[in-house]
Amino acid sequence: MEDEKHTKVRSILQTPNTDVDIPDYPSEYREETAAEIAAPVPLVQRRDREESRERAEGGTGMGWAALVLSILSLFVMPILFGAAGIVIGFIARRRGAEGLGAWAIGIGALSIIVGIFVLPFF
Repeated sequence: MEDEKHTKVRSILQTPNTDVDIPDYPSEYREETAAEIAAPVPLVQRRDREESRERAEGGTGMGWAALVLSILSLFVMPILFGAAGIVIGFIARRRGAEGLGAWAIGIGALSIIVGIFVLPFF
């Protein structure tokens, strides 16, 4: 009786390939699909952590240099030193010193804006 029901369902449903499992037709296999739905978990190796630490240490020197140039640009040649601080700040951020690079970019941009729009009136 079970075989007659499955045969009847297959004859009613139009499919190009009769061996393909149809949603209304029960499958004999029950796979777990959680691995396809869940987000992949990244595996962090020790070497990756050491490389990121070295990368951050490599950018720290450039971050401090960019910050010094940006602060110096508040007092002397704001366009030149401010632009240099911004450029080196972006390089420092790319090399891992995100905080120092962001501060250097912000202070350099502020120095350029003050140098162009405020200082000519004094």
